[in-house]
Amino acid sequence: MKDSDWMLTAGERGNGSTRLDGRHPDGAAWTRGNDVTPLVHGAVYFAELLRAVRAQRSGDLLLFTDWRGDPDQRLHGAGTEISTVLGEAAARGVIVKGLVWRSHLDTLQFSESENRHLGEQLEEAGAECLLDMRVRPGGSHHQKLVVLRHPGRPGLDVAYIGGIDLCHSRNDDASHHGDPQTLPFAAAYGPRPPWHDVQLAIRGPAVGDLEAGFRERWEDPAPLSRSPMVRLRALVHREDTEADALPPQLPDPPPCGSHSVQVLRTYPNRLLLGYPFAPDGERSIARSYLKALRRARSLIYLEDQYLWSPNVVGFFAQALHENPGLRLIAVIPTVPEQDGRLTRPMNLVGRVTALERLRRAGGSRVAVYGLENAAGTPVYVHAKVCVIDDVWASVGSDNINLRSWTHDSELNCVVLDERVDQRKPYDPAGLGDRVRRFARDLRLELSLEHLDVGKPDARFTPEDLCDPAQAFAAFTASAEALDAWYASGRHTPRPPGRLRAYRPPDMSRLTRSLALPPYRLLVDPDGRPVRLRRRNTY
Repeated sequence: MKDSDWMLTAGERGNGSTRLDGRHPDGAAWTRGNDVTPLVHGAVYFAELLRAVRAQRSGDLLLFTDWRGDPDQRLHGAGTEISTVLGEAAARGVIVKGLVWRSHLDTLQFSESENRHLGEQLEEAGAECLLDMRVRPGGSHHQKLVVLRHPGRPGLDVAYIGGIDLCHSRNDDASHHGDPQTLPFAAAYGPRPPWHDVQLAIRGPAVGDLEAGFRERWEDPAPLSRSPMVRLRALVHREDTEADALPPQLPDPPPCGSHSVQVLRTYPNRLLLGYPFAPDGERSIARSYLKALRRARSLIYLEDQYLWSPNVVGFFAQALHENPGLRLIAVIPTVPEQDGRLTRPMNLVGRVTALERLRRAGGSRVAVYGLENAAGTPVYVHAKVCVIDDVWASVGSDNINLRSWTHDSELNCVVLDERVDQRKPYDPAGLGDRVRRFARDLRLELSLEHLDVGKPDARFTPEDLCDPAQAFAAFTASAEALDAWYASGRHTPRPPGRLRAYRPPDMSRLTRSLALPPYRLLVDPDGRPVRLRRRNTY
């Protein structure tokens, strides 16, 4: 197996204007020799990020992008608020630069005031944080990235990418008791919504690619917002509207591991002034999925916040239809995050239609689950993870929905490990796709948590889950046991496992909720005006 069997070549990325694919001396559109560590849960990520930032000193560089940033979000206890930690770094002489989505108005309950407040506090400390609205109408900057560089100490260089924002509700751990600092959320999740998420810590040459991607956005000459009202408000609030120059980019960190990493993005074909680094947009995340799905033969393992849009899910359905031995496990939120009379059914319509398409293609080979904690409270799945055949692994900010594949800015990394995993190796189609350590270890780490493997009464072992068919059966058995315990009245000790079979709501009731104009005509299940999505293709 060659890396190019699974990863995109420069031509397949479909964006000749980015600097990413021309910066590697070997001509590859990815880097080799990286060390990638999954950081499962916000508490794990936040604790590591805190240690890494506090180790930075004068002249070091800290770059970050975010969808939402809450200045008072604690990374690890009192005194570790994100504005405090980044402000202290800037006071030590660390060069701190951030790009945070400006967002929609607070009347729509997004995060404009929080992001502006974070930017103001960081500016006072000597950092620079720009509120970036350089998106298509109805879109957002959804990337979650932190890059730490250390001149003269490249062994400390690291980048963090994934699904975890620097904001409220994210700081949860494997117990899933929730973050004490919460956001407004659907009532089903309780006063402290349990939260499941994944970030990657990447060391090695790929850090240079991720930094280069940040620099492309930072150096975009377009105004941060085209709205005259927003620009006037920026003047009133004395916001920074011009990006200062960054120091020259350091050489990439040296190789330090066995992982090939490809940096992938979504950028829309921005109207009027396009992105100089993606004038026609970029769909490399979608293209990467399509290439990987063509090789899928045994198991697709998904954790996703949405799993919406029949158009996007159709490619997974096609893989299931064409490969009768292929199975799909998906772990998704049991309940949408919003309780609104219109937003809730809008969310569910997209999901139900997408899942129907998957099940028509794969039948009993498709299994979809929600999560709950030991108290029976649903766990909100915010992770964006896909593992295919224990070879190809993707983690990032993108969801399996149309927005993430066409309209919002997104950032993903695909990881291929050169190390073959000898635990029950398999090559289901004879393609030479031997099981790789990183992909299998990531799937097993997530599966072991969901099945409570390791507890005294656990029904499965890690070895049981190496084989895709056995893993599929283990998920089914665990969910059935928990469902049966509920059905029997919960008079016996709760069985191990956190999985509940996902049962979609009645479709007829959902469609009636959206039957009246203007919603039927103007809104798609991805929550965006229909006319804004149709020019986006992958």
